[in-house]
Amino acid sequence: MNTPSIHLMLLVLLLAVVALFCTLVGAAAGLLARIDGCTYAGALLRGALAFAGSATLSLVLLTFVLTAL
Repeated sequence: MNTPSIHLMLLVLLLAVVALFCTLVGAAAGLLARIDGCTYAGALLRGALAFAGSATLSLVLLTFVLTAL
């Protein structure tokens, strides 16, 4: 088997999962902020902040795991 292509495919799939996870976290944070009475702009900012934080943490963990392999 061609291992570099398998590693690339695994990386692309993991990045897709990370993007989906971060989008769901950001949407949930924005929705919860809106339910709490925050304005639309404030809820959008909280959702974006949650998205950025979860994306940063997820990509750091992904980099650590791929470096360890």
